[in-house]
Amino acid sequence: MDLSKALGDHTPGWPGPPQAGWPGQPPQAGWPGQPPQPGWPGQPPQVGQPGQPPQPGWPGQPPQVGQPGQPPQPGWPGQPPQVGQPGQPPQPGWPGQPPQVGQPGQPPQPGWPGQPPQVGWPSTPGSGSGGGGACPGQTDNHGSGGAWPSQPKTQPSPPLKVPYSQSLNDVSDKVITIMGTVNPNAKKITLDMHAGNDLAFHFNPRFNDEGKKVIVRNSRICNKWGKEERDCPCFPFTQGQPFEIKILCTNTEFKVAVNNSHLLTFSHRVRDLRTINSFNIYNDVTLSKVTVK
Repeated sequence: MDLSKALGDHTPGWPGPPQAGWPGQPPQAGWPGQPPQPGWPGQPPQVGQPGQPPQPGWPGQPPQVGQPGQPPQPGWPGQPPQVGQPGQPPQPGWPGQPPQVGQPGQPPQPGWPGQPPQVGWPSTPGSGSGGGGACPGQTDNHGSGGAWPSQPKTQPSPPLKVPYSQSLNDVSDKVITIMGTVNPNAKKITLDMHAGNDLAFHFNPRFNDEGKKVIVRNSRICNKWGKEERDCPCFPFTQGQPFEIKILCTNTEFKVAVNNSHLLTFSHRVRDLRTINSFNIYNDVTLSKVTVK
């Protein structure tokens, strides 16, 4: 007897539609374009064809992740929620977990009770200059708010006492910097470089010397004043305005600059520079800072 006739159309692999497998064997995969056949009890479901939605999982197994562009499927009890696709707002966390951070440009999500709020991304209020108030107790760039707790506020330095006097030690190649403000209605400013009882350099801007603004330079040796020097390319001082004077002592002269511009020179009349031991500043000026370097 022909075995093919005995089996008839049930011969496995015979041309025609696929037949289900024998008991105890896994199901046969469908032909191209055919939907998948359901599996036997106790086996996980087969994944669908491309473009088909995912099949639900068996009890006790987590759900399958959706196709691109589909919203995330809710998790099973006891598992955290799945993160959304790009561009979707963050999902709230489970109790006991901190909230998820939002996308760039989104305001920060509120935290769960008992947890501090998450810090927002750049461009949220309070970040950058002018975007909001300072942290509690912190001073911002515009001067609002106080200093951090336990730290005192920065106070402006009090003005230096005028007349001002400071000793010197080896003035050669040193720069004296004087910062301050000319008093309103000032008549003159005076700076004297002392060499014992002599004046090595007398620097005297005058706002009204016979109706003119001049800067007088001179020396006084053995109680006798020398010849005045008055020529100057400009008068850089203004009543009620701040100023900065820099005086450099070289081996041959004093060089004077005002407000970062060279102004004049004064040749040494006291030859032994080691005798220059102090300087004074007085008359119509308010001093904020004096340094020698």
